[in-house]
Amino acid sequence: MPIGAVMLVAALYGVWTPDLDRAELLHRYGSPTQHVLEVDGLRIHYQDSGPPEAPVVLLLHGFGSSLQTWDAWTPTLALKFRVIRLDLPGFGLTGESPSQNYSEGQDLATLVDFVNKLNLSRYAIVGHSMGGKMAWSLAAAQAERVQALVLMAPDGFSPEAQWGTKPYEVPATLGLMKYALPKSFVRGFLDAAYADPQWLTDAVLTRYHDMLRAPGVRGAILDRAEQTVSTNPVPRLKQITAPTLLLWGENDRMIPSSNAAHYASVLQRSRTVVLPKLGHVLQEEQPALGLAQVDAFLSSHVLASPHAP
Repeated sequence: MPIGAVMLVAALYGVWTPDLDRAELLHRYGSPTQHVLEVDGLRIHYQDSGPPEAPVVLLLHGFGSSLQTWDAWTPTLALKFRVIRLDLPGFGLTGESPSQNYSEGQDLATLVDFVNKLNLSRYAIVGHSMGGKMAWSLAAAQAERVQALVLMAPDGFSPEAQWGTKPYEVPATLGLMKYALPKSFVRGFLDAAYADPQWLTDAVLTRYHDMLRAPGVRGAILDRAEQTVSTNPVPRLKQITAPTLLLWGENDRMIPSSNAAHYASVLQRSRTVVLPKLGHVLQEEQPALGLAQVDAFLSSHVLASPHAP
């Protein structure tokens, strides 16, 4: 074996990061509200909290995350709502899709089948980043069923010049993450998501690192990045009839708060709130600030709605 290959193998061995066992992850992060629902060949892991007959709020996490990103918000929201949060395809305990298809169309089809199998005739959606894009896609496809929509730094509104192009360049070296994923690498990525990294605790960092090591997740993340193509969002956004809260952190370095104006110019009914001194992950960085906005918005537009269950 050439000396260069020997050195590479030795280096990888030193930071070798195998997948964690799904049962072990369930032990660490599961809860009595944990369920599994088979949808499109996926075993979707989700948690269902709050009064069963209360209005439903669906929580969709962002890229590289998992349903635990909503841990700080769920206890409060579950006092008034039935809160359903899931590990989206390719992430968390749901893991990789057997079809390895992570296109916009497949994501939407999976979410539609998910809400249908749970018999959710009316519901609100809260989506963050990548989950925000999925949220507005679902709200457009099921406008008659979505009571309210919260888009937190949503992805998917690219300039016209980028339509039909790939927004993510995946260098070959990133493929090594399937074999080596030092916690320091995860910290470097997450630091950019916080305006003040002091809010990134060791426990949160460990949880992200663990969930990225769920079976098949790292390969699925790379597949999703390779398959993502920018498309024209305007026709779909115009189909949304639900009142919409656009919620951003002022210091978001991943999806700038200036993007809110693009959505506001198209959506029929929207209000924009930009929270000072916060970054991309509002639900984790000083979570009470974003929660107050979301709780008030949902209470006003869902609990007070004449169509609420």
